[in-house]
Amino acid sequence: MLTRSSTDLVRQQNSALVLAAVRRQGALSHTELSARTGLASATVSAITAELERGGVLERQEQASAGGRGRPRVLFRQKRDYGHIITVRISSDAVQYSLADYAGMLIDRFEEPRQHSDPSTAHFIDALRGGLAKTLQRSRLDRSCVLAVSISSKGIVDPASATLVWSPVFGLDEIDFAGVLGEWRSVTLSNETLLVAHALGLRAEPTSGTTRQLAALSLGHSVGLGIANLHATGEIEVSAPNFGHMLHAADGKVCRCGAQGCIEASAGFYGILRTAFEVPPDTIPAKFVPLAEMEKIAQRARQGHRMSEYAFRQAGLALGQGLSRVLSLYGSMPVTITGPGTRFLDLLSRGLDEGLRQSQQVRLHGMPEISIVPEEATLVFEGHVDRALTRIDRLLASERPVAEGETA
Repeated sequence: MLTRSSTDLVRQQNSALVLAAVRRQGALSHTELSARTGLASATVSAITAELERGGVLERQEQASAGGRGRPRVLFRQKRDYGHIITVRISSDAVQYSLADYAGMLIDRFEEPRQHSDPSTAHFIDALRGGLAKTLQRSRLDRSCVLAVSISSKGIVDPASATLVWSPVFGLDEIDFAGVLGEWRSVTLSNETLLVAHALGLRAEPTSGTTRQLAALSLGHSVGLGIANLHATGEIEVSAPNFGHMLHAADGKVCRCGAQGCIEASAGFYGILRTAFEVPPDTIPAKFVPLAEMEKIAQRARQGHRMSEYAFRQAGLALGQGLSRVLSLYGSMPVTITGPGTRFLDLLSRGLDEGLRQSQQVRLHGMPEISIVPEEATLVFEGHVDRALTRIDRLLASERPVAEGETA
């Protein structure tokens, strides 16, 4: 016998199923919702009616084939139910994006980071100003924003929305939930975790088994995200601290303060240091302009020995690191993204060499490797889906029992 609490839980789960189906599949008819969720027709009718009254969903009429008969009625998110703001923190800029409840991008702009004053206090003031500017540009009140979703490279504590360590701020922690206490639902994610989540959304649906994929981000930093794609449609993601995994006891100083990390060889600053034969214990630059990397790449393509060697060593560090990941997790496809993808012709020799040193690769073959250069788009897609899915689940947990609804 179901108790009141267990009955309420079932109703919340039913609402979450309906909202998740619309979120993943787009506008759906009553019949399609029932088929995709496995819920009874009466239950779907009660849930959609209540969500319509709450302004969460709206009806859309679609003309029938041939223009005859009654139009199909589809349910979709009501775009102006609310908005989310996403904030992407990178080495050289902070990007602000505004999206509606359907996940449509409304506005986007970037603010350059002030390297003359790298303090966290200055950054927090600039962040508050950027969020206020986002509202002003679209003439919105803060009450219209359902969530602020922030991302950064580095080590994050998602439970408290605290940045523990980052290549931008080092060990200066930032408690985003605390400093942005006036905003609703402030969350923080590792950037490459969001990339892996977005790639999971783009992947073909899995049938019966759980599949994995990896996202490797190349640029000023080196990051890795792993997505587990479950048969239920759920995506479970993690972001191992790949860039700061020990690669070699070669004395190369990393931005994290350790020596011999993968990033110390494969990050932009590591490639620059090797190409110009700078001593490995030199404190690395916090930011290397992409134009400088292009110059090094041009020299490498023209046959300059140390520039070629720098990219090959970077590729070797990445390949050996990935070989360890595959040995631990098993074979999986790898998608490479980020500004470093433009140098893959120079990295590929070392990358291939490093991967082939693994027994996992020798036994099971090379992983499928694909390139998706537009990292910023993937980060945004990950932000939006994770933030709006959290909002959907919160709405489902707060939804009152609808008349005619059954558990």
